[in-house]
Amino acid sequence: MFTGIIEELGSIRTVVPLAGGVRIEISADVVTDGTIAGDSISVNGVCLTALDVRADGFSADVSQETLDRSTLGSLAAGSKVNLERAVTPTTRLGGHIVQGHVDARGTFLGAVESGGFWTVKIGFSPEIARYFVFKGSISVEGISSTIANLNNPDLEIAVIPKTWEVTNLSTLQPGDPVNLEADVIAKYVERMVLFNKTDGDRLTMKTLENAGFV
Repeated sequence: MFTGIIEELGSIRTVVPLAGGVRIEISADVVTDGTIAGDSISVNGVCLTALDVRADGFSADVSQETLDRSTLGSLAAGSKVNLERAVTPTTRLGGHIVQGHVDARGTFLGAVESGGFWTVKIGFSPEIARYFVFKGSISVEGISSTIANLNNPDLEIAVIPKTWEVTNLSTLQPGDPVNLEADVIAKYVERMVLFNKTDGDRLTMKTLENAGFV
């Protein structure tokens, strides 16, 4: 589990094809502190298992499923990546609960600067639209963000100068894909709404429409 508070902006050293996936090697010197092989590290919002941990970096194997669902398949040598170690029992939860399980790829549509602050617009697919609410939480490239404006099929997040400086948001170009993870609480609420706890019957779409859920 992660908080979405990025600890370090790392970079990709190599991407090596494997049978059924790839192995990526990442340059980093903050998230490797106290990390051992087998620990989890969030890379652009994707939970990966650290391998070959050294003071100046680590490696990780990425399955084809993860490559298909996330933006990790587009990484190349030199790509900048947001890094965060998994939380510990004493970690301050400065963002929100981020699992590192990417729901879908979104699209970076652009960013507007005002006084050092940035408004970032992200496009998203209909399959995950139901999980987003105004002022709700969302993970964008592993960054815990608050939805400042919601207009299907896009949303806006407000980015402070520090986040813009220490993450890969500043390297994105319009049209670039981004990893999106909805707030896990929304998924559990949906599950409970869809299935009536008293008799186990699935609620009809019409019922949900009448209740204002869709």
